[in-house]
Amino acid sequence: MKFAVLLALAIAAPAAARDTIGIYQGWGAFRDASPARCYAIARPVMAGGRASGFASVATWPKRGLRASLYVRLSRERDRSAGVTLTVGERRFTLVANGLDAWASDAPSDRAIVAALRSGRSMSVEAVGVGGRPFADVYALPGAATAVDAAVLACSGG
Repeated sequence: MKFAVLLALAIAAPAAARDTIGIYQGWGAFRDASPARCYAIARPVMAGGRASGFASVATWPKRGLRASLYVRLSRERDRSAGVTLTVGERRFTLVANGLDAWASDAPSDRAIVAALRSGRSMSVEAVGVGGRPFADVYALPGAATAVDAAVLACSGG
């Protein structure tokens, strides 16, 4: 269920239904009116593939999600390969399906967001189709502020 909810975040809502909360260095915070959901989002500064990927941390009150990580990989991964998110010395194994990856549970989401707050960069690594490893690298300045702004924007439900 979490996958379906977070996958829906990747589908663009009509521009009229989206409000910009703020842009914080390389991270943006947005609120969608219907359904009410808020998220911080960024594109990688270095992508391991040709497609454009992104990382987001979303709050969706009606679904009970708060600061949940979702990553769209920049490249198709080998279905047998895992996906690892690294922030500083912290490594997290993500659940993955095709181009999509997310934290396995709420405690993992909280640990990842805590790591984002103190990190300078984050990488999402996998092995692509054909066996070639790749990494999408994100700059983290502005991430904590964007996540906080998104959470606050959706705090009223």
